[in-house]
Amino acid sequence: MVLLSPSISGLRKLVAICERYALDHGLKYNVKKTVTMVFRAGRGPERIPGVFLEGNLLERVERFRYLGHVVTEDLNDNEDIERERRALSVRCNMLARRFAKCSEQVKVTLFRAYCLCFYSCQLWTKYTRRAINNIRVQYNDAYRILMKLPRYCSASGMFAMARVPDFFAIIRSRIANFWYRLRSSKNEILTTLAECLDCSIYKHWLSVHQEPNRK
Repeated sequence: MVLLSPSISGLRKLVAICERYALDHGLKYNVKKTVTMVFRAGRGPERIPGVFLEGNLLERVERFRYLGHVVTEDLNDNEDIERERRALSVRCNMLARRFAKCSEQVKVTLFRAYCLCFYSCQLWTKYTRRAINNIRVQYNDAYRILMKLPRYCSASGMFAMARVPDFFAIIRSRIANFWYRLRSSKNEILTTLAECLDCSIYKHWLSVHQEPNRK
């Protein structure tokens, strides 16, 4: 569960509501697994009051992994991109080791199943060019390793020959599918976000589809 509030006082009120609900229904929150995070506006305040749950001061963190996605205090996606890059490397090495003697068709099928899913990549909107290039290179090298291709062979050529989407095609596809699901949702908050044309996330999604591939 996540509680969002524009102020500490508002967050304390939300926590108090949760405490009353837990008391009425015989529930108990795990204070050790409950943390707070502050998303600053500009430089933000230097001193931030604490938030208490059942009389215990909640730990304030700068990064937290929620549903597999790494959230940071500055809303930067570099750490989550690095998480996915490492996960991709593990999956690739596993495929290359276990299925080295399989046919090319089998390897391509396995690559599609295990290496085309960049978890939560549609949420990557604030990152450095170096971070996104690292995972792009990892994706290209993963295919080369699995198929035993030369290190410096053309990435666009090898993907076209195998009819496998390249890195940029995957990102665009995931964004388009996610945006469609947002617009089709019956949740008012999600539909409002999807229709907010001046939103920074929407502007980034448009730029990904409009701008040429930048390596």
